[in-house]
Amino acid sequence: MIDTKSPAGRTTTGPTSTRDPEIVPVRNYGRWIAAVASLLALVGLIGSLAKNDNLHWDVVGDHLFADLIFDGLATTLWLTAAAMLLGLALGTLIAVMRLSPSPVLYGLANAFVWVFRGTPLLVQIIFWGYAAALYKYVKIGVPFTDITFFQAETNTLLTPAIAALLALGLNEAAYASEIVRAGIQSVDPGQAEAAHSLGMRPALTMRRIVLPQAMRVIIPPMGNETINMLKMTALVSVISAHDLMSNIQDVYAQNYQVIPMLVVASIWYLALVTLLSVPQAWLERRYGRGTTRAAHVSPFRRLLGGTVERLGKNSKERNR
Repeated sequence: MIDTKSPAGRTTTGPTSTRDPEIVPVRNYGRWIAAVASLLALVGLIGSLAKNDNLHWDVVGDHLFADLIFDGLATTLWLTAAAMLLGLALGTLIAVMRLSPSPVLYGLANAFVWVFRGTPLLVQIIFWGYAAALYKYVKIGVPFTDITFFQAETNTLLTPAIAALLALGLNEAAYASEIVRAGIQSVDPGQAEAAHSLGMRPALTMRRIVLPQAMRVIIPPMGNETINMLKMTALVSVISAHDLMSNIQDVYAQNYQVIPMLVVASIWYLALVTLLSVPQAWLERRYGRGTTRAAHVSPFRRLLGGTVERLGKNSKERNR
């Protein structure tokens, strides 16, 4: 309200015209220029690949949904799932052993991580694939005696698929143990102490109190390990485990179309990685509830949210 003078000299009051200050966003012209340049470069690359006759898109189309490719995909998927289950179960056990006060358990766990994390995965795959060169028979019996309960040829037991599973699973266990150990150590020790004061045993405390809280830290890197495992299955082609990459190599060894067949493999790997990213994001949001990670919004949703907000604001201004 402000005071005004009337023609008769009397003081009157009237309403003040007030409006909210208009907020003008900062114009990031450099960001838009970089975005346009990136899009133009991407369009140019896609156009160049689309018109490149050396890619032989007809060969890609003929083999993209071939039966041999689907057989390799099935092997790749079960190898990924089984190796991750083996790695996560064994990795959790090793992580608990590394946190144990027992020097024996701690030493064994450290030795396991040192060996399998310190040697290349390709070397481990080849080692398991040719283990029969080291031991012709697998025997179970009493040490330092001739008493044997079980005996079988190594080549019969360690088929290429089983050798690939052992190599991938044991290698993953070494990395998973470090991820699980970091997750367990991220939980406040007071949580375990409170559980022990209520009479909960250590194993129950670990399963019901510590691990559920540690999942918030474990899930993101473990999701990345799963995606990495899917791609690392391509290495088992060196022992002919009949995965996707092995079958791709068999095809281009016959038709000599190396690049088109690698394009087929890349398309399927990209599709599988994209599908795996969906449950990973869901698990991160679920176990990250109540944290800033749970409130994370993707750039696409931020763009849509900002567009809707601007449209609503413009509509309100027009209605005034």
